[in-house]
Amino acid sequence: MKLFRSFLTEQSDPEGFYGLIADDTLDLLRPHVDLAGLTIADFGGAAGFYSDAFRRAGATSVVVDLDHTEIVAHGVKHPLSVVARAEQSPLRDESVDIGFSSNMLEHVPDLASVADQIARVVKPGGLVVLSYTAWYGPWGGHETSPWHLLGGHRAARRYERKTGRPPKNVYGENMFAATVAEGMEWARSRDDLVLLEERPRYLPPSSRHLLKVPGVREVLTWNLWQVLRKK
Repeated sequence: MKLFRSFLTEQSDPEGFYGLIADDTLDLLRPHVDLAGLTIADFGGAAGFYSDAFRRAGATSVVVDLDHTEIVAHGVKHPLSVVARAEQSPLRDESVDIGFSSNMLEHVPDLASVADQIARVVKPGGLVVLSYTAWYGPWGGHETSPWHLLGGHRAARRYERKTGRPPKNVYGENMFAATVAEGMEWARSRDDLVLLEERPRYLPPSSRHLLKVPGVREVLTWNLWQVLRKK
């Protein structure tokens, strides 16, 4: 419940919001890997909240983010940061132990191609860890939710009328209708990856059964969590 409530404070208290989500990420990763001594590529990591959590766990993490203003937005720049599109990452093939992305894939027009790039930089035996917000879930439109369910452009116009400013996340520009099915199809299309875990991130582990039901999974999943190992 604490995680659910935190979504309401993403823009007013980003340090608190992303700090909480970053700590939750460490808890989710512990069953799969000991981060101590590993190298991580944090795609879409912005100011480095996730990467700082990884560092506290003993890993070395580099942030790859398109938006320089996001990297420095909170007054602290993560020491290992590079401004680049995820689709054109400058990282070498098989150069890190973990390719990680949280709450970024809903902000790219081609989810599968970006996921391919994340997998590209992971060494054999390493992990690909993806987490993203599903469009048809209650928070799919981010600050324009739940009106995004009536149309992304309509929701953006409503937000601007109500607040006097456009939303930070603009449908069709830097936010897209990412579906649960897209991520699931991508994971199964990669013969070089073994799926270790796949479930709604903010629901109990038993909720993974929701993913078997088309339609229902799109509405109830909220955020899809996937962990895959590279052969």
